[in-house]
Amino acid sequence: MEFKNLLIENAEGVVTLTINRPQALNALNSEVLTELGSALYQLEYDPGAKVIIITGAGEKAFVAGADIKEMAEMSSYEGHRFAVKGQHVMMAMEKMKTPVIAAVNGFALGGGLELALGCDFIYASTKARLGFPEVTLGIMPGFGGTQNLARLIGPNRANELIFTGRMITAEKALAWGIVNEVFAPEELLDKAKETAAAIAGVGLLGVAYAKDAIANGLNMTKEDGFRYEASLFGVLFATEDQKEGMAAFVDKRKAVFTGK
Repeated sequence: MEFKNLLIENAEGVVTLTINRPQALNALNSEVLTELGSALYQLEYDPGAKVIIITGAGEKAFVAGADIKEMAEMSSYEGHRFAVKGQHVMMAMEKMKTPVIAAVNGFALGGGLELALGCDFIYASTKARLGFPEVTLGIMPGFGGTQNLARLIGPNRANELIFTGRMITAEKALAWGIVNEVFAPEELLDKAKETAAAIAGVGLLGVAYAKDAIANGLNMTKEDGFRYEASLFGVLFATEDQKEGMAAFVDKRKAVFTGK
């Protein structure tokens, strides 16, 4: 399927998915959200897609937010449906087995920051600016931002960022634990691809089950989380990847994983 607003490139299992609306600072409108949902669904079932990197086209923005021109005329019902549509995309990234990395190359505001938070972790450029300006428009984050940010950095700092509508630098986002690492703009995508390639070379079933255990365990008691982890750990011992990985270790050779 061809996409109007997305560019997709696969290099040895590392897929770079670029939001390609630089003239609108890659803002998320209904069409882009629909395309993102379709692309993620396709990539989830593509055996050649091992790791996904999401970034934005151009030098100014990752995603500068949801499309305000589209939202300005929405009714209450339409606003609700738009939020649900965005949330479905964020939840699709969180639930898919394939690891997803955000490479934030510029402004990540509102829906753009929510898109980044829906990824498994975030790398950012020194030029990146992050924030939730929704309150300056008389609304609030609607694509999962209130939930994902508070779970990531705690309610106090989430409250400050969301209530003020201010932008923060990549360095402050690093200090707050929103992003994992900060790189020079010209290094960002290469560093993201380097990490993605490292992930693509390990047992991806183990990665997928670990992603599942982390995401679902956060919504359980610690004791239930331990039980869930043990159950997934046991399931992996019925896979070809487990047999290959441990045999390769014993034989002192590089494992060749098949994802089975």
